[in-house]
Amino acid sequence: MTALLREAIGEELRRTRIAQGRTLREVSDSARVSLGYLSEVERGRKEASSELLSAICGALDLPLSRVLLGAGERLNRSERVGAAHIDRATKVVIPPVPAMAVA
Repeated sequence: MTALLREAIGEELRRTRIAQGRTLREVSDSARVSLGYLSEVERGRKEASSELLSAICGALDLPLSRVLLGAGERLNRSERVGAAHIDRATKVVIPPVPAMAVA
């Protein structure tokens, strides 16, 4: 289940790269990003800047908006799945609000 935006973006980038039949090295060379860093981004371990995402998307000939839309759809699905599995026995404690002094 995807819970973080960086993981969803990484999944989108990896899915696209693999669908194109390209290697990490090919994309990293084209995007001028280190192979190790690109791997970390794809695995959702690094939060890529907008400039880095733009470079990777350019190397993949993929609009950044498509990556973000796909990531948003993944997050939406994971949130719906996660919401269905809330343990009803879990108690939530809401602390009392302290009284405010009135002037």
